[in-house]
Amino acid sequence: MTSDLPTTAGALRAAGYAPRSVKAELRENLLAALREKRDPWPGIVGFDRTVLPQLERAVLAGHDVVLLGERGQGKTRLARTLVGLLDEWTPVIAGAELNEHPLDPITPESVRRAGELGDDLPVAWKHRSERFTEKLATPDTSVGDLVGDIDPVKVAQGRSLGDPETVHYGLLPRSHRGVFTVNELPDLAERIQVSLLNVMEERDIQIRGYTLRLPLDVLLIATANPEDYTNRGRIITPLKDRFGAEIRTHYPLEVEAEVALVRQEADLVAEVGDHLLEAIARFVRHLRESSAVDQRSGVSARFAVAAAETVAAAALRRSALIGESPAVARPVDLESVPDVLRGKLEFEAGEEGREREVLTHLLRRSVADTARSRFAGLDLRPLAALVSDGHPVATGERVHGGDLLAALPELPVLHEIAARLGVGPRDSAGRIASVVELALESLYLTRQLAKDQDDERSVYG
Repeated sequence: MTSDLPTTAGALRAAGYAPRSVKAELRENLLAALREKRDPWPGIVGFDRTVLPQLERAVLAGHDVVLLGERGQGKTRLARTLVGLLDEWTPVIAGAELNEHPLDPITPESVRRAGELGDDLPVAWKHRSERFTEKLATPDTSVGDLVGDIDPVKVAQGRSLGDPETVHYGLLPRSHRGVFTVNELPDLAERIQVSLLNVMEERDIQIRGYTLRLPLDVLLIATANPEDYTNRGRIITPLKDRFGAEIRTHYPLEVEAEVALVRQEADLVAEVGDHLLEAIARFVRHLRESSAVDQRSGVSARFAVAAAETVAAAALRRSALIGESPAVARPVDLESVPDVLRGKLEFEAGEEGREREVLTHLLRRSVADTARSRFAGLDLRPLAALVSDGHPVATGERVHGGDLLAALPELPVLHEIAARLGVGPRDSAGRIASVVELALESLYLTRQLAKDQDDERSVYG
């Protein structure tokens, strides 16, 4: 892919590849995307009117950024998306430790090579995916990991300790002309955070007393949880002051955005209709508003994704048990969510022992809200009257979708129910049964039908 690109510094200069800072590169590519009406943030859902305009302004201003928000709000995904704004290919000095521009070397070794070889200095090309570095801040992270240290192998080869070429560079210098992300920055020990001060302001590094100044060209992105929840540490004030922008992220503000996020991220092993994904999205939103759940820890978007995957897995298991194909999720499969996922939540201190009760109650509210939204203006009383007058309907993990439908005679309201949820008469029995079961569950939750339950099935009557 790079065979037609310059391979020496002289050819590079003749082709007009002048050095350009990474922040200028990001700014120009973002402006080009905005002018051409291209989405510069593919895969980012729910931030269009809030977070993304702030981030775009920060990129255009050339600011380093702190993304602040609760767990599972897409901070890391957002940072990784910045890579798409870099040039697809960029020239570097072939064989150099850092991503130095062939016309602007910064390390002593590369400066020496450029002086010796001149226009014959070899050029390599790096893809933008190689210009993104990510480091999870852990308590054992050292200054050597981030900035660098003396390389004992180079010293053993005969070089003196005062030779700057004995330095082994850390992650930050190796991110030269790229994007460097520190995840969970408050977890980084305060004495280690101090080592970032020069990089942030003076744009150089200091290693064990070496008089080595490297004019680093890096965009630094940090992610953090709010300090009132993350009691493990804090961002020191001088470092926080050096970030040009602090941007607060949030969970999706609308049900539609939550559904789109789950549909995008979940790896579903069976078909899960939008009505069930909406019920899951509303469930997560109720959890985020519940006084029983510790809101300081948040309810991650990963919870919604895991819930959708659990519902799909329950449908796949049911299809294997009863020989139903294709595997289509039904509202009965939502019952698997509370038991499997309650460990992903943190409850308030007074809620011990009531976790499943809280989850079940909120899940039923979510199903009722979904049915109310989907069936607004539709009269379900004929269905309730039919079931009450001697046509009980059974559902469960061992009940085939065809058997559920066979228990009901032909009714115009059943066609209306299916049409409301985008299901036609030629769709599979499982798909039709899924929407009919939502209507039945709605009638039960509004106390128009009874439901008798045992370990294997539930009967509406």
